[in-house]
Amino acid sequence: MKFTFTCKKISLNDSVKAYAEKKIGKLEKYFKEEPEATVTFAVEKKNRCIVEVMLRGANGTLFRAVCEDADGDMRGAIDEAVSQIDRKIRKNKTRLAKNLRSDAIVPEVPEEFDIHEEREFDIVRTKRFAVKPMSPEEAILQMNLLGHSFFVFRNTDDDNAICVVYTRNSGGYGIIETSEQA
Repeated sequence: MKFTFTCKKISLNDSVKAYAEKKIGKLEKYFKEEPEATVTFAVEKKNRCIVEVMLRGANGTLFRAVCEDADGDMRGAIDEAVSQIDRKIRKNKTRLAKNLRSDAIVPEVPEEFDIHEEREFDIVRTKRFAVKPMSPEEAILQMNLLGHSFFVFRNTDDDNAICVVYTRNSGGYGIIETSEQA
């Protein structure tokens, strides 16, 4: 597995990075080809450790987990992130193999794991509306007037590309822009 480590507001010793490689490396058994792992370590106020793990398969399948430990235990946060990704892979194994990409993960999961499949995605409502050209500021205003957490629009500042503006959990706004690359 290829690893990329990033540290924000902290410098880590090699033992924590080696621990992360060991734990995250166990997830490699689910992938046919060698995945890439991006691990970000951060420390916030009052010694709160945050670990973000992103695994990208060779075909583009992405798994992400962000975990934090209020006691400052970086290894505990790593364990929780690996556990979350492991659950996501096992929970969606059939759906990933069948619906998204047939070669996303190894079809055989070891017998010691219980596989709990969720029911199919039930689309209960479909809405259609015109996507109007406007600036991101106008889209934020419109979103707030409607009381929604996101809003789809055509960005007049960016050659009428379809964009989504949304309210971030941490405050502020975000924008998702489309591109021509698949």
